[in-house]
Order: sequence, then C-alpha cells, then structure tokens
Amino acid sequence: MFDPGQETLSAEIGEDSNGINLMEFSDEILLHILSYVSCTDLVLNVRRTCRKLATLCLDKSLTHTVQLHKKYQVNKDKVKQLMRGIGKEIHQLNMAGCYWLPSYTIDHVIRCKNLVKLNLSGCHLTSLRLSKMLSALQHLRSLAIDVNPGFDASQLSSECKATLSRVLELKQTLYTPSYGVVPCCTSLEKLLLYFEILDRSREGLILSGQLMVGESNVPHYQNLRVFYARLAPGYVNQEVVRLYLAVLSDRTPENLHAFLISAPGSFAESGTTKNLLDSMARNVCLDALQLPKSWINGSGLLQHLKFNNPFYFSFSRCTLSGGHLILRVINGGKDLKSLTSLNLSGCIHCLSSDSLFRKAEDDIDSSILESLVVSCCNLRHLNLSAAHHHSSESLGKHLCQLLARLKHLLSLALPVCSITDVPTNTDKPPVQSVTNVVPPGLGKKIRIGVPTYAKNFLEQSNQKSQSSVFWTLLENLPFLKNLELIGSNFSSAMPRNEPAIRNSLPPCSRARSVGDSEVAAIGQLTFLQNLTLAQLPNILTGSGLVSIGLQCQHLRSLSLANLGMMGKVVYMSALMDMLKHCKCLRDLRLEQPYFSANTQFFQALSHCSSLQRLCVISRSGTLQFDAVMSFMANCLEVVMCHMFMGESLTICKNLQQTILRSFQADRPALNVVIFPLLHEDLTEVIRDVPMMHLDEITLFKSRVAEEPPNLWW
Repeated sequence: MFDPGQETLSAEIGEDSNGINLMEFSDEILLHILSYVSCTDLVLNVRRTCRKLATLCLDKSLTHTVQLHKKYQVNKDKVKQLMRGIGKEIHQLNMAGCYWLPSYTIDHVIRCKNLVKLNLSGCHLTSLRLSKMLSALQHLRSLAIDVNPGFDASQLSSECKATLSRVLELKQTLYTPSYGVVPCCTSLEKLLLYFEILDRSREGLILSGQLMVGESNVPHYQNLRVFYARLAPGYVNQEVVRLYLAVLSDRTPENLHAFLISAPGSFAESGTTKNLLDSMARNVCLDALQLPKSWINGSGLLQHLKFNNPFYFSFSRCTLSGGHLILRVINGGKDLKSLTSLNLSGCIHCLSSDSLFRKAEDDIDSSILESLVVSCCNLRHLNLSAAHHHSSESLGKHLCQLLARLKHLLSLALPVCSITDVPTNTDKPPVQSVTNVVPPGLGKKIRIGVPTYAKNFLEQSNQKSQSSVFWTLLENLPFLKNLELIGSNFSSAMPRNEPAIRNSLPPCSRARSVGDSEVAAIGQLTFLQNLTLAQLPNILTGSGLVSIGLQCQHLRSLSLANLGMMGKVVYMSALMDMLKHCKCLRDLRLEQPYFSANTQFFQALSHCSSLQRLCVISRSGTLQFDAVMSFMANCLEVVMCHMFMGESLTICKNLQQTILRSFQADRPALNVVIFPLLHEDLTEVIRDVPMMHLDEITLFKSRVAEEPPNLWW
C-alpha cells in the first residue's frame, strides 16, 4: 500500500514556504484537486505517499470513471495493476484508441465486475476474448468495439449473448463485412456504426459486401432511439449498410428520434431506403437528421418529415436552396431555439433563395441567413465551409455581421471568401501584390518586394484588422473554441483511398485579399482550442500567427495548409516565433508544398512542451535526419510522427526505423510513418495507421458539426 516512512516526507512536500500544509485542506478541496490527476497516477503513485491520500485516492468520485483514452504512457503492466487495485470500483472504462496494448491486456477488464459502460474501440480484440470478458460483465449497458477480419459470432458463449441482450448502447466499427454483435443486442436504444471496410484485401482480392444468410438474424429494433452510420469511401461499405437498413425498413421503431447517415460521394437510393424514409415520414418525429446528399437532392423528403425540438441537422454537400432551407427545415422562420448544431458544409446554394439560375460565386441572399440566425439563435456549432458565400454591398448585411448575433457559438467553420470586406467594385478583384499575379503551382522561389517577418508588422496587422467585418465577428464571439477558415476550392494532397492529389484548384478571387491581418484578428479569441487555416493566398509574412501564439494560450490543435503562394514557405519565420509560445499545443498538422522540416523548425517546435502528435505533408518538401532525431529526443510526449514529403523511399524508411528503434521502448504508443507523398504505395501504408490518428489529424477534413454533440462519450 504505502511506506509509513514517507509520512514525514509527504508532509514536507505538502508544506510551502508560507507554512501552509496541503494536507490540512478539507477532503472536499483535496478531492477536487485530485480529480485533475489521471486515475493511473492516483492509484499507482499518489496514494502511496501518505495515509490520507491513500484513502482519498480510492474515493468513489475518483474511481467511478476511468479514462485511458490518449493516456499514451499507460502500458500493459499499469493496466494490470490498475484493474487489480480498483477494478471492482470502476463503473465506466474508456480504453478507446489504446492500439499499443497487446490483446491479452483486455483480459484484466474481467476484474471490473460492476462495469456499466465500456469503450474498447481501437483495441485488439478477438471473438473468444470478447466472449470471455462479456460473460463476466453482467451489468454492462453500453459497449464500443471493433469488428476485425476473423470475427466469428458463433464463438460467443451463451453468457456473453445474455450480457449483449441487455446492452442499450452499441458502437461498432467494422473493418470487415459483418453484423458483429448486433444480432445479439435485442434491447438496443442507440446504435452507432462506423464502416471502414476496404474494397480490396491486402492481397488485392476484391471484397464483397454480401453477408452469410445465417448471420442475417438482425433483431427488429423495437426500442431504437438513435441510429448513426458513418461510411468511409468504398462500394463495400454502402453494400453492408444497406443490409442494416433493410431491417429498419421492415418495421421502423416508433421511438426513433435521431437518424443519421454520413456517406461521402454518391450513395444512391434503393427501394429499401425509399421504403424506410416513407415509413419514417409517417411514423416518427425526429430531433436529429443527416442523410446522404442524393437522398435529399431533388426530392420532397423534407416536406414530409416531422421534427420535434431538433438539436442537430446536417445537410452536408446537398443542393438544398435557401428557400427550401427556410420553408422546409425552419418552417418559414419557426422558433428553433432547440437547434444547437447545424452542418451546411458544401451546400453551395443554401444561402440563396433559388438555385436554378445561380452560379456558385454569386452573392448570397442576406435575408436567408438573417432568418436562419433569428430562428436558430442558440446555435453552438455552425459549419458553412466548402462553398462560396459572398456578401453583397448591402449595409449591415454582411455574413460576418449577421453571424455576430449568434452569441452562443463555440465552433465555427467558414470559407475564406466569406470573411472579406465587400469591395467597392465587385467587378474588379482586390489589388494584389506582384507575387499574387503568378498562377499557383509554378513554383516561384523568390518573392519580389515582400519584406521578411518583422515584429512591428504585427502591430500594423492588428490596426488594419480592427476595422474589418471579420474582426467584428470574432469580437462578438469571445467564447469561440473551434475555428476553421478553409478555402472554398481547397483539397488536401493527402489521400483517403486514392493516389495523392498533385494539383489543386486556385483560390477563389474573393479570398485573394485574406491574409496576415485577418489571421491576426483570431488572436482576440482567448479561449480558442482548435484552429484550422487552409488556402489563405495573401499570407505575406505570417505575422498574424504570432498574435495567435501570444494570446491564444489554450490552443491545443493547429492545422495549417497552403498558406500564401505555393512556391515558397513565406511564413516560416513567423511560424517558428509562434510555436515558442504554444505551451498547450498537442496536435500540429502542416500541409505546404516545398516545406523544409529543418533544424530551425524543429528547434522552435521543441518549445511546445505538450506536443503529442505531429503530421507534416509536403509535395517536394525536405527533412533533415538529425533535426528530426533531436526533436524526438527532446520532446518526450510525442507519440505520433507522420511525415509525407518529397524525400526518397530509402531516406524515409531509414529515418522511420531509426526513430522506432531509438524511442519505442520508452513510448509504448509510438506511431511513426515517414513516406514519400507521391509514392504509389502510399494508400497501402496509411491503412496501417491507427484509426484514431488517421481520422483526427492525418486526413484533412472539416470537423465542426461533423457529428451531433455528445454522440458517445
């Protein structure tokens, strides 16, 4: 338990220079302090210091819920000790994304006899191991697992199936065509399905989405309230999800209030899905809705669906016009104070009254947006990215001025062209520097007339930005935590299931004036935690980044892509200055052609003492072997290093192997992928990346209002 001889030592540690002893605080205060310490540290370290802490560290308020998600220093031995020490006290256990733990580590979960909620997504788990574990967890009501190739439901014991029959919430990530454990979960109220099945096996064989007839005993979801399905690209994923939907079409649950399907690209309707939607329109009243774009485009579906205090809508990539949005969704201005999250990403016509004769670059109808803002006044998450939302010259009707009324916003995603001040003559593009008249992609190496980054440029940027509509918008959203500014024509060079993209579309003409002063305006967001900036063409020095580094001290995630012209990284000096101030930064993603990951860059990055994940993507980019090794040695928290550059395969492999050989023993979760960006085998390499890293940082996407709030943990 503890060493009595440490009593005196702990007392000395707990007493500061003013004679105040930490151990004299009340139990309530100490418990509050201890709640900020990870459970593994409490059980394995803190409770060994003295008798009082030994008792407090085992308080139910601290042991009821155990979070091992992203606790990268936890190894198999620590998990074993933790389960032995407090296993019976744990009611909720989150081990999501613990990909580095060997599969037999899961066996220790059996000690947690009172578990009610268990998340094992991303963990290695076989059918037999799952069966043995669930047989002992009779109180389990919420479960999250992966279904990998080789899963065999026939290996599940009767005791395991009995536990599954009582599960109310199931999250299942499918890497192989399967029903997983769904046929056993006859009491489901919430079903979340993530389809990550590839169309081809590692051996190159084409996979089929057809399941065995004997596995099709999927229950009629009488009690289902939430159905969510997210599909990765691929035909097989669409085939398998149709099999799940077929059961819902036979008998739609009367209590269904959230129906969400996120599917990239084209996902055609079938007879089954049409029957399902018709049944939903007749029998249910929804609070949350997301459908593939082809299911909504050109149909009168929204006219028939009924909503009751909705909290989440996603019409991503739909051709829904603003007129239909107002008429069908918010019912001509109906009070929708309950709506907290709205995703209109890629809805190019959603702010126009009629989409029949409108070009994507035409000005928006400000009255549409004004009606939306007035009706949905409590929005906390809003995504308007991947579209051209150009404001007209109407006084006080600029998109930024209207959005400034949404005082409760916590997350916001906008296209870069939407934040520009309206020019006096919209027929002429903003005046550009000599560097910006060069077509993108020509690889211009020298920037004529552009000064290098200077500290006084920061003050000039702030003075200029304070008079802009974008500055006014952010001034009115002081509690914003997540901000994305993404060029309407931006596409990442990092592929999903296809070769790397070699060429990208030029930025929108309205976006060509967005640069350093607009970035500097972001610095006033004191509580900003996550920031994405992509395709801002008028970045000349990057001085605005320094303002963010100095003032946004809570910044945890930063993603920068294609800033300034593509031929030269003009913001390097400012970026390095910024990084010296980012003490809370955990995730950094950089995507920029010709980026040089050199000694100076990694020395600046070493100031980010909390950094855990780094991803650099650069066509024709270079790296310095010794600089990377020195960075990894100095930044002990880094557990993910992904670099997709222009170096040779030999150099990349040598660096990857050297990093793993040098640091894997001390960092059990270390994941390193260093590979040429344009190599033909890149898609095969990234399929081995843990889904947690791939989905959260390596692949670029807009994440604002991507899913309903609090969908799972």
